[in-house]
Amino acid sequence: MSEVHDTRLGRRVTEAAALQLKRSHAVSAIEVFQRIGWLAAPRVDEWRQGRIDPLEAALTVRPDKIETALRALRAWAEAEGLEPAETAYIAATRDRRALRFTARDGAAAAEIERAYRTHWISPGLSPARREALAARQGKAPDLVAMVPLKDWACASCRGTGAYLVMEDDEPVCLACADMDHLVFLPAGNAALSRRAKKESGLSAVVVRLDRRRKRYQRQGILVEEEALARAEEQCLADEDARARRRERDRERRADRDVEFQARMAAEIVRLYPGCPAARAEAIARHAGQRGSGRVGRTAAGRELDADAVRLAVIASVRHLDTGYDEMLMAGVPRREARDRIRAAVDAVLDGWRRGPGPGSGSGPRSGAA
Repeated sequence: MSEVHDTRLGRRVTEAAALQLKRSHAVSAIEVFQRIGWLAAPRVDEWRQGRIDPLEAALTVRPDKIETALRALRAWAEAEGLEPAETAYIAATRDRRALRFTARDGAAAAEIERAYRTHWISPGLSPARREALAARQGKAPDLVAMVPLKDWACASCRGTGAYLVMEDDEPVCLACADMDHLVFLPAGNAALSRRAKKESGLSAVVVRLDRRRKRYQRQGILVEEEALARAEEQCLADEDARARRRERDRERRADRDVEFQARMAAEIVRLYPGCPAARAEAIARHAGQRGSGRVGRTAAGRELDADAVRLAVIASVRHLDTGYDEMLMAGVPRREARDRIRAAVDAVLDGWRRGPGPGSGSGPRSGAA
């Protein structure tokens, strides 16, 4: 294997690539860069929406490090016997233009573009799964309409509206984008949304930036009014069957959640032998609660990555074994409060790492404001 894997960056790249491959049977440079913290998900969204060009403008590292990481990914993938497949990246804009990864020129730029576009696929996939994966990767993204967070003016007519779309890196109202005949269908009914979108000749996903989570949240879709009416008729016709399917799906999800939480609790006890079993189970239930957005529901958490498990344990200790919550209630700034209780958190964790014994309890509540 290439000597680049002996470097710290090489190891970070290969570890991230291995986790992504385990999750989806394929891995790309964008996914690896997101896992190692070089590329934030909201910035990828903005790039796909045509608001950032090229993608490297959103990366937080130097070009030479990017090239090293791309070489490391390729060397690892070839050593693992993965199969390369180039994928087209299309902007979620009306012109469906090809997205750029780099602004560099010359033959080297062409190689970098190719490295970004290449997806490395597990050779053990069945033909059907390979075809489904290729279709998903090559699918053109949905058109996107955004809910503005502040006053804005259309670049064409200087008007405004409840939604905007980006054209040539400028905001445009639905009327100027020839989309003002569409109606809004809020998120919440997956079957209705799916059918309305399928029936509609023109549609757009409506998103809004969540400033707290720093990512775009789907709000619903814009579809043709006649398409929505047809979709509603279809949903009424098979409501009973879909209700039974939803119940079966709910039961399956509940079973999977219980199994995952049991595995997470076991991993907590493995990493922290002194952590009481009941406490490990409580941490796993809290961190792995579906829809919570907590660390257990992240990709790393679902794969029981050691760092994700550690963060879940630290969060529990912070809230239950120190005076952290009381400090926040007393108006102590969050960063300062965390600094004050760090020693108490470390004491509990050290005790749990040592295993059962006098030092393995929950630790004193300390540092109260």
